[in-house]
Amino acid sequence: MPRLIKNTIVTAKAETTAGTDALPTGAANAVLISEASVTPLDAQSIDRALIRGYFGGSEQLVGPGSVKLSYAVELAGSGTAATPPAWGVLLQGCAAAEGVLTTPPRVEYTPASTALKTLTQYYYDDGVVHKLLSAMGNCTLSAKVGERPMLRFEWTGLDGGIAATPNVAGTFTAWKKPVAMTKANVIDITLGATYAAGVLTGGTVYNSTGLELNFGNVVNFSAMLSTETVDVSDRQSTATIELELSAAQEVALMADVKANVTQSLGFTIGTATGNKVLIFVPAAQLTNPRKSELNGKRLIGFDVRAVPVNGNDEWRFVCL
Repeated sequence: MPRLIKNTIVTAKAETTAGTDALPTGAANAVLISEASVTPLDAQSIDRALIRGYFGGSEQLVGPGSVKLSYAVELAGSGTAATPPAWGVLLQGCAAAEGVLTTPPRVEYTPASTALKTLTQYYYDDGVVHKLLSAMGNCTLSAKVGERPMLRFEWTGLDGGIAATPNVAGTFTAWKKPVAMTKANVIDITLGATYAAGVLTGGTVYNSTGLELNFGNVVNFSAMLSTETVDVSDRQSTATIELELSAAQEVALMADVKANVTQSLGFTIGTATGNKVLIFVPAAQLTNPRKSELNGKRLIGFDVRAVPVNGNDEWRFVCL
């Protein structure tokens, strides 16, 4: 019988001790994924390079190696304010801190530089399970018009082994349906707003095609003779936007680019309590302006650098 791609299950659970299998289960820790792929062994090959009096290659030795995993999940709330969404544990594995707040009820995710969490992830590939220990990763938000809002993850983990075993059954009730990226379901790109306690105030709302935000985590697999580790060692968060601007607005934003101005950027996906996610960047620097078009309409695109203000605050995901 063929093994089928759709017969794939991923489970993920935070580790108490980095590198110690957290034993994720299908009932409690299944991840509702799209676009999955796995590199079972990303290893250094050590060439013996033998000289034997004739042409020909030598076999190679398998050196230190990690396991790579990537997939996407839909961005939606938990359905209940102040209840972490199912994808919250994945953000924590990407060097983010989780805070559950009560006034108003909400969950906030912000960048972290210390006390970082690692995950155990199992990738069931229709009868074969690949285990990643001490997994850490990078996340990219993609929220573009006419699409689903998505979080795309790229993971690196220690090789926890491979085994022939039946897939577990996944329970996905914690994963909620996202809203479509349409006019009715968003508050568009807002520049110059103030954020406090789950609310954006002020600023100017611009017509856009959506937002892409890359955490920009630097994820390293480090092999030594006594230890192997996966670490996030730095972060440079960036984004891209495309705006429909008046002539005066284009000139004003071009002046901001030339003057190295930073300003806040806000974006809200969803309108219903329990399924609303607000993204806030307090110090966004617009760079690399470029002209683009949509059905003959002029758009202006920018790269965005999300820089810290006081540290570990260059972006914020707020689930309301």
